[in-house]
Amino acid sequence: MRRLFTWLAGAAGGVAAYRAVRRRQPALPEPVAAEVDPAQELRAKLAEARSEPQPEPEPERSDSPEDRRRDVHEQARSALDEMRGET
Repeated sequence: MRRLFTWLAGAAGGVAAYRAVRRRQPALPEPVAAEVDPAQELRAKLAEARSEPQPEPEPERSDSPEDRRRDVHEQARSALDEMRGET
């Protein structure tokens, strides 16, 4: 009797799961209009970006590692002072 009840409960659960999955299937997506060409839009954006003047990169610093370390420590100290409320 227990096996029969187990089989019936399993079958009922399977049917319920099947129905839940069938109900949640997404609708078919609408077809994309032939007028809109995403590749052409991207080409236009790329051409626009290339035509804009690019900012000049900052020149590389020729400081020694010791100078850079000192700068980093100074920045850290100023950040700590700012967090503590010191000026």
